[in-house]
Amino acid sequence: MTDIDVTLAEIASRFALEGTIEAIEPYGDGHINATYLVTTDAKRYILQRMNTDIFPDVVHLMRNVELVTAFLREQGQETLDIVPANDGATWCELPDGAWRVYAFIENTVSYNLVTDASVFRGAGAAFGAFQNQLAGFDASQLTETIAHFHDTPHRFEDFKAAVAADVKGRAATCRDEIDFYMAHADEYATITSGLADGTIPLRVTHNDTKLNNILMDADTGKARAIIDLDTVMPGSMLYDFGDSIRFGASTALEDEQDLDKVHFSTELFRAYTEGFVGELRDSITAREAELLPTGAKMMTLECGMRFLADYLAGDTYFATKYPEHNLVRSRTQIKLVQEMEAKADDTAAIVADVMGEGDR
Repeated sequence: MTDIDVTLAEIASRFALEGTIEAIEPYGDGHINATYLVTTDAKRYILQRMNTDIFPDVVHLMRNVELVTAFLREQGQETLDIVPANDGATWCELPDGAWRVYAFIENTVSYNLVTDASVFRGAGAAFGAFQNQLAGFDASQLTETIAHFHDTPHRFEDFKAAVAADVKGRAATCRDEIDFYMAHADEYATITSGLADGTIPLRVTHNDTKLNNILMDADTGKARAIIDLDTVMPGSMLYDFGDSIRFGASTALEDEQDLDKVHFSTELFRAYTEGFVGELRDSITAREAELLPTGAKMMTLECGMRFLADYLAGDTYFATKYPEHNLVRSRTQIKLVQEMEAKADDTAAIVADVMGEGDR
């Protein structure tokens, strides 16, 4: 073993692993945590060093994960299985960081791209089932591990501050984009106000509903487990639905420079809605169903203004490959919002049709 292998082996040995460690190697393509696959002569495990810059409150993060996975397991749902440290804790604080171990979920695959409507429908079903399985869980038990994560009015205040400061002198290059987000100011509190007055139920939200956070059975292709639970927090299901639509129902990448290639696909919207609603028809409220298209629009607006705020601030948060990268990203989100607005009657009809299918 190399020196780094020895160090990782020493870290892994602090957890209650079965068998003797045979190999440790980097695993996956995540950008937040450092992830390794640990192979023993008995089982395989995922070893992770958590990113405490993004998640400084590891105690409550791991408490969230422990509460949610325990509840899912009680419902008979396969989920992440925390392997305790030798002292019984769910994680281990070491000089080089905070570490945890999960049992490796065998015979599964994941996908990074939506290849067709059926794949996106399956993703909707997986995250819909996740919501439905946790419908009876008291989301108020959870801690908000990233403050104001989907608090769109708060994000708008941050955006206005970035515009006012204009520390890089870039505002003159994106006045139309700034005006676009300013013009939608009266919409930003739609979801947060509904949560505050109880017209929108407080639920467990995953907050990172990418396709590759669904583990599919390698033989049947059916969803088995939702992973990457670090952003699990209390919120609205509209956040999870909306962010899935934001990236999954777009015909182009988030940073496509040719806006003629960027479109909001109602076909993909329908596919995801069919999967999502089909799994949680018994627990979704009429108000939540009505606001599904709004959730998609709100998450797209929120993400777009975050891109533009970061552009104005000098690209301090999102990684960029060229000076206008965040501005390009913001423009794709604007194009999607514009098409969502133009197709609002279509998406409302799709939701009504999908909701009505349960009565046929």
